[in-house]
Amino acid sequence: MTTQPEALRLADALDVGEISYTGMCKAAAELRRLHAVNAELLEALRNLARMSEAVAVAEGRARAAIAKAEEVKP
Repeated sequence: MTTQPEALRLADALDVGEISYTGMCKAAAELRRLHAVNAELLEALRNLARMSEAVAVAEGRARAAIAKAEEVKP
């Protein structure tokens, strides 16, 4: 049995109008927490994308160097 994430529980309570002032404060805090997590994930993905581009460039250079080194000169 899985537990419903807090964000979804709060969203459900908001949808049906069964949320108190305290619940609204909890919902606001959860939205802020999720926003911070999303910002961290986006930064990590941006870093990974930059690294992938650098690896692709390095791989191209390495393959060119290998091809050049393997050329047979008559």
